[in-house]
Amino acid sequence: MPEAFTTLSGAAAPYLEENVSTNVISVQMSEIPGVDMTDPKNELFSGLRFDEAGSERPNFVLNQPQFRDARFMVAGANFGCASSREAAVRALAGFGIRCVISPSMGDIFFNNCFKFGVLPILLPENEVLALAEEAEPGAPGALFSADLPASELVTPSGRKLAIPLPDFRRQQLLEGLDEVALTLQ
Repeated sequence: MPEAFTTLSGAAAPYLEENVSTNVISVQMSEIPGVDMTDPKNELFSGLRFDEAGSERPNFVLNQPQFRDARFMVAGANFGCASSREAAVRALAGFGIRCVISPSMGDIFFNNCFKFGVLPILLPENEVLALAEEAEPGAPGALFSADLPASELVTPSGRKLAIPLPDFRRQQLLEGLDEVALTLQ
């Protein structure tokens, strides 16, 4: 069962690359020297976060101090496209990212988010770009919050945006239900 999602606060890592495949989000590399690849946290973007020697690439957003504990990701269009690997969402959740905001997501990725307690928020591209700008300073100066019972995303500047989500998906996240448990209800 996924962890229930009610409220979330934290930094939002801006990663506006478009057409990011689940194979990039969760690179299942058998070995990177000095990196424990059995930890889902390390699997997240491992091909971009670490070099061949296992050293962090300092320019990658999640390796920057202000985003190391990011709870949100502001992503480019078609995030999570291509394959249907659940490992991509598991890696995000393992890292601590419980909300992905994007103009569009791969359908299977979007649906997999609910299986692992990750809130996917689809917003118009101009709004996503504005959120990425607000996210740029990172923690502690630019924190976002999501209040799922109120269906509200609050930006660092205090703007409030509605979280567009079907009622059954909202219920699934709020109660931490997998699809079978939701269906049985």
